[in-house]
Amino acid sequence: MSSKENALSRLPVMSAKRPATAASSNTSGGSCNTSGGSMESTGQPAQKKQRREAEPARPKAALSTAPIRRPPAAAASVSRAPRAATVAAAPSRGVLRQNVASVAPRGGAKPAASSSNNKAGAGGAVAAAAVGGRRAGWDMRGKVSDMQAKLQSLQSRDRTAQEETRELRGAAASAQQRAAAAAEELEGQRGRVAAYRGELAEVREALEREASERRGLQRELGGLREAHQAATTLRDSQELELQAARAKLLQQGSSLERLQDGLQQVQASLQQREQEVRLLQEAVGRQQDDLHAGEMERRRLHNALQELKGNIRVFCRVRPLVGGGPSPHILLPPDDHKALVLSRSEESHVGRTGDTQKTFSFSFDRVFGPSASQQEVFEEISLLVQSALDGYNVCCFAYGQTGSGKTFTMEGGDSDAAVGVIPRAVQQVFLAAHALGAQGWDFSFTASFLEVYNESLRDLLYTGKAGKRPEHEIRKSAAGEISVTNLTYQKVATEGQVQNLIAVANRNRSTAQTTQNDRSSRSHSVFQLDIQGENAGRDVRCKSTLCLVDLAGSERVLKSQAQGERFKEMTAINGSLSNLGLVITALANKESHIPYRNSKLTYLLQSCLGGNSKTLMFVNIAPEPDSFGESLNSLRFASKVNDCFVGTASANKK
Repeated sequence: MSSKENALSRLPVMSAKRPATAASSNTSGGSCNTSGGSMESTGQPAQKKQRREAEPARPKAALSTAPIRRPPAAAASVSRAPRAATVAAAPSRGVLRQNVASVAPRGGAKPAASSSNNKAGAGGAVAAAAVGGRRAGWDMRGKVSDMQAKLQSLQSRDRTAQEETRELRGAAASAQQRAAAAAEELEGQRGRVAAYRGELAEVREALEREASERRGLQRELGGLREAHQAATTLRDSQELELQAARAKLLQQGSSLERLQDGLQQVQASLQQREQEVRLLQEAVGRQQDDLHAGEMERRRLHNALQELKGNIRVFCRVRPLVGGGPSPHILLPPDDHKALVLSRSEESHVGRTGDTQKTFSFSFDRVFGPSASQQEVFEEISLLVQSALDGYNVCCFAYGQTGSGKTFTMEGGDSDAAVGVIPRAVQQVFLAAHALGAQGWDFSFTASFLEVYNESLRDLLYTGKAGKRPEHEIRKSAAGEISVTNLTYQKVATEGQVQNLIAVANRNRSTAQTTQNDRSSRSHSVFQLDIQGENAGRDVRCKSTLCLVDLAGSERVLKSQAQGERFKEMTAINGSLSNLGLVITALANKESHIPYRNSKLTYLLQSCLGGNSKTLMFVNIAPEPDSFGESLNSLRFASKVNDCFVGTASANKK
């Protein structure tokens, strides 16, 4: 807080009470008189008491009302400070005491009110001196009159102080206003100074830019002068060249006329070439039509050829002997690739000394010996796989005893030469689809892989938790299409994607070790590739399914010595294969009721066995002598399948 604010806060604010009346004075005088009587009764000297009462009141120093000059910042602080006032206490016991403060001006000059008060006090003292210097104790009226004189003197001093206070407050308010105005003006000046500084900086930047531009223009001017000199030199040389060109132009005028004649000939030749292009385009269109018609004819002839071979065909494949060499009881005629003979020596039961040689002859669509390669086997069924892209359902499955080579025939080994039927069929389908793409065909493929294990369906492409496998059911639509609920159907676009799915299925397939095979398949695996083709330009669509099945091996209880879980698996496998034989027998006998629903396997394959499908069966046999009985049963079952006729298949086209 500034000194000016401190001075304002010390200014007394006098009460608005009016001075006491004469009655009150008398009363006071009476009290004083009574008091005086009490003092006289105490025996104190009256003169000493009168001396104390006659002492004039000492006036306090008055404050000057002259304004104090302060810097603008101090004035601003004064304008914001609250106004302070001091209220004097009321007089007690009939004596009014009042403090009056006045601001003394600089230089020590005393106000006029102070001088007048001193004069009044001096007059009172002279009056007191006129009666001997002090009033007697009994002169209460005189004392009252003295007190009234003092009170009037104090009231006049109070009015003077209030006037000075009002003047001082007015001066302070005006000083605060001037300080506020000065502060606003200072802020405005500062803003203008900042603006002038910004303008000055902009002017400096503009000057620097202009100086930089000036230097750049000077450099450009120098470059332009050099360019002008070079252009002048070039102009001179070009003028010389122009003169030479004019002379040459005159010489080429005649050549231009000849060129125009040649251009007309070229335009005529171009029109002739355009006509030839149009003719070629029309020829290409006709060729495309012929190509499409040829493709349709090829499909028709291809299907006719497959029908001549039979919609259910049976191939027999003999596994190589483990130790190598020929089989002692299997005979393959060298000049007949469709015949196979089983022979076995039996002891005579009629007392003859020699053994009896018993033979069994079989004939199939194709018989592959132990030396046949995987490529040779697949070439015989490649045309059948081609029918899948033509819109026909195709099914290929392998049948035989455990350890006869079914899985090797269908899936193959790790090397390229050992690749089986399923990978080779997938490769051929994608290659043929790519080739047909040049003719306007667009194909999409969907793959699925499941197994029939203990008369229940299992998704081999399932990747979730084993305890949360969904249940699957076989459903047949009104159109005769077979589908499986909750089965994983994976969209595939390349051969590699299909190979990855096959690898996942092989890891999930149920296998176990038996006395006849270290890794025997304990379930029937079914791989399906759904094919959809569309030729938008010809408005032709086709839909088909390629089904490749690896059946579990048939076993005899005495030979396999299966127990526990293996015995349960063997029973389910033999039961499903027996039902498959019953279905084949019913089809061959053209019975009215075909028992497809006797097992999950036959119900799943009913569209391939007796529906609109081309079916191929591999019967695999083992060459060991102890497998003679199993091989004979497998060949007899294959002969029943080979004699079965299910009618003509039709393409699924729209």
